[in-house]
Parts: sequence; structure tokens; C-alpha cells
Amino acid sequence: MTIPNDIAITPQLVADHGLKPDEYQKILDLIGREPTFTELGIFSAMWNEHCSYKSSKRWLRTLPTQGPRIIQGPGENAGVVDIGDGQAVVFKMESHNHPSYIEPYQGAATGVGGILRDVFTMGARPIAAMNALRFGAPEHEKTRHLVSGVVAGVGGYGNSFGVPTVGGEVEFDPRYNGNILVNAFAAGLADTDKIFYSKAEGVGLPVVYLGAKTGRDGVGGATMASAEFGDDIEEKRPTVQVGDPFTEKRLLEACLELMATGAVIAIQDMGAAGLTCSAVEMGAKGDLGIELDLDKVPVREEAMTPYEMMLSESQERMLMVLSPDKEDTARAIFEKWELDFATVGRTTDDLRFRVRWHGDEVANLPIKDLGDQAPEYDRPWVAPQPPIPLAADDIPQMDVADALRQLLGNHHLSSRRWVYEQYDTLIQGNSLQTPGGDAGVVRVEGHPTKALAFSSDVTPRYCEADPYEGGKQAVAECWRNLTATGADPLAATDNLNFGNPERPEIMGQLVRAIEGIGEACRVLEFPIVSGNVSLYNETNGRGILPTPTIGGVGLIPDWSRMARTGFAAENQPILLVGAPPAWGTHLGQSIYLRDLFGRKDGPAPLVDLIHEKKVGDFVRGLIRNGVATAVHDLSDGGLAVGLAEMAMASGIGATVSQLDGYDPIPVFFGEDQGRYLVTVALDPQGEAFHDLLNEGAAHGIFVPWIGTTGGTNLVLGSARPVPVTELRAAHESWFPAYMAGTIS
Repeated sequence: MTIPNDIAITPQLVADHGLKPDEYQKILDLIGREPTFTELGIFSAMWNEHCSYKSSKRWLRTLPTQGPRIIQGPGENAGVVDIGDGQAVVFKMESHNHPSYIEPYQGAATGVGGILRDVFTMGARPIAAMNALRFGAPEHEKTRHLVSGVVAGVGGYGNSFGVPTVGGEVEFDPRYNGNILVNAFAAGLADTDKIFYSKAEGVGLPVVYLGAKTGRDGVGGATMASAEFGDDIEEKRPTVQVGDPFTEKRLLEACLELMATGAVIAIQDMGAAGLTCSAVEMGAKGDLGIELDLDKVPVREEAMTPYEMMLSESQERMLMVLSPDKEDTARAIFEKWELDFATVGRTTDDLRFRVRWHGDEVANLPIKDLGDQAPEYDRPWVAPQPPIPLAADDIPQMDVADALRQLLGNHHLSSRRWVYEQYDTLIQGNSLQTPGGDAGVVRVEGHPTKALAFSSDVTPRYCEADPYEGGKQAVAECWRNLTATGADPLAATDNLNFGNPERPEIMGQLVRAIEGIGEACRVLEFPIVSGNVSLYNETNGRGILPTPTIGGVGLIPDWSRMARTGFAAENQPILLVGAPPAWGTHLGQSIYLRDLFGRKDGPAPLVDLIHEKKVGDFVRGLIRNGVATAVHDLSDGGLAVGLAEMAMASGIGATVSQLDGYDPIPVFFGEDQGRYLVTVALDPQGEAFHDLLNEGAAHGIFVPWIGTTGGTNLVLGSARPVPVTELRAAHESWFPAYMAGTIS
């Protein structure tokens, strides 16, 4: 069934397009008349939350986006960061949450496809991908189906396209029951003098449509992504796009080949809002108008209306402004790759966005106003009140060994191997570290020693308890994970997932999280260069946990000095670098309380950013100097879980006996921030070892020797020894059993 082209604009139709009455009045004031149905769709696409950031851009402007290595910050398809030797890393993270809940395979697959296009649109060849996935409670009726579909979609697209998935997150919580999160990250390599941008330049130049044909899939997808879910969720299935990774692979090769000819003046991926957003952004950035003839747009369905063509989000499509003298060259390249190539318009000097169809002008709008005049809200917000501190006598006790085994074997901390083994983590042949450690690491092809590290992090329970500290912690943990490999953290991308910003308490979460992110990025010299905001993540008024995901990139100058998580050898001292004087104390919002006792109380841990920077720089120095043999940052589950993860990664046990006399629960399960476990190949009685401890003290860093690697058991203080094989069995069993349906 086609959508009528000539239709009366009613208040209900305006509301159905996600526009408030005052926003529609602003449209009337801007254009001086009632919009056509196609024009209403164009405004709906450009002014929705997903494309205009109307609730968040006031606060996004406060984030640090500059730095000595930054070539391109927010505002383009992806951020660009100089890595030396004439090369740059290009990266971004985006959400595909709503589509993935409605249709998990295609929603996740097209999320991967979209973020890959953002990267190669800039002229970069993709070299790495990550994904941060959050699902509802395991026992929820939809969760297993959603996990299966999303993981298959991520792998199906990325594996076929040919990019390694090197990291990510998988988390479960009942708050995601009605609104899962699928955040996709991609990074690519480009020459610094061959970056391509979306700003159109020159009047009368051809606007060319490239790639796959346009269909009705995804019509209204951007508007759907800017709305809450209700009981009509199944009716939204047609707004989910359908992807084809093999077409995208051909599109990548054709684009890179075309870029090498010098024919490309501007290029824009057709992502959210499809042809509308790509054309408007290209023209508006260049202070030019755009004129489109929809009769020339390649379509794969009959009788498509201009409304459908302008709002379709069919995948694997690009829009370019080309040099007229090289149009034939460009056409030949795309025909060779068996992709559509059609000149569908031209640039003009009148700052109008004109759309023609069957000889009629179905849209004639001020192109700058479609973006620049989009509503911008300073929404009311209420700062959340942090929970009261835990009382010293209100800490439930449990046998340390039993607690550790239960934590490692539950759905929160169990191995994600079932997930990442469905992804190709080694394709392209440059992967040095694959999922399961602190960060993924990929060699920089063409350079003998350099590598790039990638990590994705956030702790939503911290963000709900205290969005400011939670925002800081998300940045700090990502920075730590990169540091733990020996990388210099370069820059970050963010994916801010929240509920309905029209509720002051939700808007307060967003504001305070952004403030925390900004503060951490400034102190850690870790600027935000790209990102995405995903709001209205709730169903029937129940919002998700605030989830500001941070994706980070770091540079390793010499990967032969890279650190890994697993213990490297027996009889090596274990250092707890950055420990607080009481070893570990913070149990508020901890995994220990939540997963073993069902408690979600107490404040989030404080993040001392000066401490983070000092400790991280010290640890990185140990790695670079060849002193550290294994490194792991501490986060969920504290010291006990960190030690277990290092033991399981290597098969080597450890004995930690230097902490006697302290309450074992906060020592082993406290989630104090800014700490790393480091092993060294030094004699604890030797001068070099004591020099290392003294060097830490000279920097104001507590570096206690807490134990030694060796044996086949993990021994934590006076707790019973636990065989590493037993821990590994518990750790590896939950996910396969859950997906097989043998446990709930």
C-alpha cells in the first residue's frame, strides 16, 4: 500500500509525525504557508530528536572536542584523530536501539552497516568494530530471542563485510526489558591529507545518488527512533531497515576507488532520514541550495511517492557532489562494482531545498532553516539526589570464595565468549587482542610497530545513583582499559542513551552525566570527537537505566611492549597500583550487594580524576619500560573478580596473603576506582623491586605488593583455595546454558 501524496495536514497528522503544536506553528512561520505532505515529512525527519538533538545540543556544546591530535571533531560523519606518519584514525559510535527491539536481526545488522558507512564516507577503510549491547532480565519472555537476533545481526553484517569485531559489552537488567540498547562502533584508517567531508561546494554541480536502490523499508525510522514505545510496538516493524553487507562491501570499494580519482567534492551517507537528511546537510553546510528530481532516483518498488522516497532509510546508499568533468569516470567505477549511479540533482545558489516529482514541485523549503532553525530546548531538569552512604554495620557477610564463584557464574559477570565467538575477530589479519580482555588491539597496517586499542564502557547502575560520578566513571574506565594495554588514550566517542527528556528527572540525569563526562574528558585529556544521543528509550513510561556509553581509542607506539590481562608466568609479584590506604572500601552500588543480596543502595564510587591520571600514566610507564608483565584494571566486582579474570585468562593461580587484618568483603569486592593489578618479573627482595615501589610513592601512588602468581588455585586471604579450573567452569557455563534454554 502506498502513502497518498496529496493529503490534508491535520493536527493529528502533525502529532503522528512527532511534532508539537508550537513546532508546527514555527514551520508555518518559517515558510509562510501550510506545508505539503512531503514537506511535513521532511520537517519531521529533520526536527526529530534523533537528527536535531533539540533536547541535548545545549549541553553537548559544553563537552571538550579539541586537542593537538584532533583533525575533525563532532559535526561530521565521524571524528578524525591524527596518529602520526601521515595517518589518522576515523571513528564513531551510534545507536540502533528502537529498530533492534522491533526486529533484532535487521535492527542490529543495519546499525553495524550504518556506522561502517559513517567511517568510510570520510575516506577511511574500516579496521575495527565494537558493540555495546544491553538486554532485559534473562527470565523475561523476549530476552533470549532478542539476544539471539541481535548477536546474529551484528555478526551476520560485520563478518560478511569483512571487519573484525574486537570488543564491546553485553549486559542484562530488567530496566531494558521493553527497550534494549544496541550501540555500534566502527573505526577506520585514512591518510590525513585524504579526508572527505560533507560540505558541498560550487554551484551547478551534479548531485549523485550511489549504491543500492530505494525501497519502502525504514520510512519514518528516524521519527520512530525519537518516540517512546507503547503497546503498538509490533505496528512499527515496517520502519526497520533491511541490510545487505555484500552490497555495502562493494559500496566501500567503489567509494574508495572513486575518492582516489579526485572526483568527490562532498559525500554524505544516507543514514537516518535518508535522502532528506543527506541532501539538506550537504547543502546547508556549504551555504548552497539543493534541487532534486525524484524521477531519477533508483527505486526497487513500484509507485513510490515523494514522501516515501524522501524518508526511506533503505541501506547501502550515498549522496555525493561530484566534479562535473569526472562524472563519466565515477559512473564507470560504480557500474563496474554493479551499483546504482544516478545524477539526481544539482547544487544551486538560492539556499532552497527543492524536490520535484513527475514534473511537480512537491517541496520548496529554506535549506538552512531545516537544520539551523530546528527547535532547541532548555528543558527543565532536576538534579538527582545521591543515595545515603552505607552504614559500616550494614554490610552483609559471605564466604569470599563462595561469593566469587557465584559472581563469576551469574549472568552479569559470566564469560561473553558465546557472543564474541559468533563474530569474526581476526579478519584482515591485524588483530592483536580480541574480546575478553581490557581492550581490543589492532595493528596499524603499513607501520612496523604501531597499534590502536579500542574499548567501550559505562556502568549504568552508577549513573542512576549519581549521574555526575557515573559519567566521570564511564570515561575513566574506558581510559583505564586503553591504558592497561599500554596505549595512550587519544579521544572518545559517546552514545548517550536515556529516557524521556520531557521528564525533569530524566533530563537531570542527562545534564549531570554530560557534566561528568566533560569534566573527565578535560582532566584526562581525552576529547569527544563524535557521538550520538538516543532519547525516549522507554516503554509505557518506564525508562531504561541512564547509559552514557563511552567508546575510546588509544595509540600503542610499539605493540611488542603491549600488556595483556592474563598472568604471564608463575612466581611473579602482584601489585595493586593506585590502591587506597585501606586497600578497598567502596561497596555502594557494587556487584557484590546487587547480585548476591539483591540490594541497589549506597552511593556510586567517587572518581578522583587527578588520581586516575597520575596512576594511569605510572602504569603506562611500567608497560612501556618492559617492567609490567600483565595488567588489568579493576572495575565490576573489585579485587577478587580482577584477580580471577587474570587467573582464568592464563590458567595460572595466585595467592594473595598481604591483606590479613582487614574486613575481607570490602577489600575483595569494593569497587574503588583508579586501580590496576600489575605483575612484574622482579625479585621482591631485589633492589629494582623496591625502587619501583619507591617510585610510586614519589608520585604519591600507593603500590602495595599483595601476592604472588603460581599454582593452580586462587587463594584470597584466609578464604578456601579455589581451583582456577572451577572458576573457569563457572565463568564459561552460564551463557551457553541460557541460550540453549537449559536455564532461565
